[in-house]
Amino acid sequence: MKKKLVSVLLTAAMGMTLLAGCGNEAAQTVADTATDVAETATEVAETAEQTAEEVADAAEEITDYGTGEIKIWVADNVVDFTNEQIAAFQAAHPEFSGYTYTVEAVGEGDAAGNMITDVEAGADIYAFAQDQIARLVTAGALEVVEDSNAEAVKAQNDAGAVGAATVGGTLYAYPLTSDNGYFLYYDKSVVTDPSTLEGIIADCEAAGKNFYFEINSGWYQTAFFFGTGAELTYDTDDSGNFTKCNSTYASDAGVVALKKIAEVASSKAFQNGSAISNATNVGAIVDGTWDAGAAKDLFGDNYACAKLPTFEGADGKTYQMSGFGGFKLLGVKPQEDDLKLAVCDALAAFLSSEEVQLARYNAVGWGPSNLNAQKSDAVQADEALSALADQLQYTIPQGQYPGDYWSLATSLGDSVISGEITKDSSDDDFMKALTDFQTTCESYAQ
Repeated sequence: MKKKLVSVLLTAAMGMTLLAGCGNEAAQTVADTATDVAETATEVAETAEQTAEEVADAAEEITDYGTGEIKIWVADNVVDFTNEQIAAFQAAHPEFSGYTYTVEAVGEGDAAGNMITDVEAGADIYAFAQDQIARLVTAGALEVVEDSNAEAVKAQNDAGAVGAATVGGTLYAYPLTSDNGYFLYYDKSVVTDPSTLEGIIADCEAAGKNFYFEINSGWYQTAFFFGTGAELTYDTDDSGNFTKCNSTYASDAGVVALKKIAEVASSKAFQNGSAISNATNVGAIVDGTWDAGAAKDLFGDNYACAKLPTFEGADGKTYQMSGFGGFKLLGVKPQEDDLKLAVCDALAAFLSSEEVQLARYNAVGWGPSNLNAQKSDAVQADEALSALADQLQYTIPQGQYPGDYWSLATSLGDSVISGEITKDSSDDDFMKALTDFQTTCESYAQ
């Protein structure tokens, strides 16, 4: 920069000499111009040097992250995988060499409860099921995702996973998977068209095969209720107590859903259940990715998968079956040390990145939430994950529900299985069953 400044001054001086014979006025103009140029060049040089010094100081500051220990909780079957990925992270980030990392086996279902019990003693980074996010936020166990990371998360992951990681419009976690939900496995030599529930059941009846759906499960039966537009969610307070039940099951939409459940149960092909390992003579079954291997073994060359079908309601309208969607998320605990927090954020972003999500799929079969990873040849070739991805766009992330809800939902389904409620029951009977159900659900939040 100094060399450029000298060059400018020399050029200006030469101009003054050359123009001296052209008159004092012209010479003075050139002199004034040269002075202005010199002053400007000096200011630019000083600014550039100051900026360079500031950048150098900042670079020196952010390369010193201090020392510390970071504890990570993940499911037992990905402990070794996570250690391998952390080793790669350390190699790529020598600026974090002052930190040691300890990976412990704590499943997604237990992590939230442990964190809420003692946030300070909990992990710095931990994987958890999305239905626990509200409890973790209110307990102060989740740090808001750093702005630049949040932009990347929203751009790179599917909408369902981003929604599951968001509370009140704020992103609190890094999506890891989009692979917890249910869809249709079927024998393609039996089911000719998996797009409609009526067609699937008719094909199973014609072939003397069974159609499995677990209608007495509070997780599975929402496929019908949410499909018709009925709602059932809960609000919680800062302590995780249920404060409000938002339910419209006792409605026309709820009646349509329960009537359809009763109609399905009346088929000679119907069997209540959702586990392929316990199923026999199967033509089709609604199940999840965890049973993909068993489904392949059962159906062999006739193995096929699809999103859940549509069904025709008693009101003559067509509805897409819905239900719950589930996601694994990665959270970062708030830290007193901002430098340690920066390291935790960087590691969480890495462990939830496209590269690592795809590697995790290849290692243990977890379905990625990252959009590019979902488009990879390996994932696209996975029929179960592809079917689930199609289905998840019609589902809602499962939130928190009282323990009593699940047993109550079982009772509702059992009333159909036992014949207490049938497809020929009156609308009044259907509405009474749903009103009783909804009133009891509401009592759990009082």
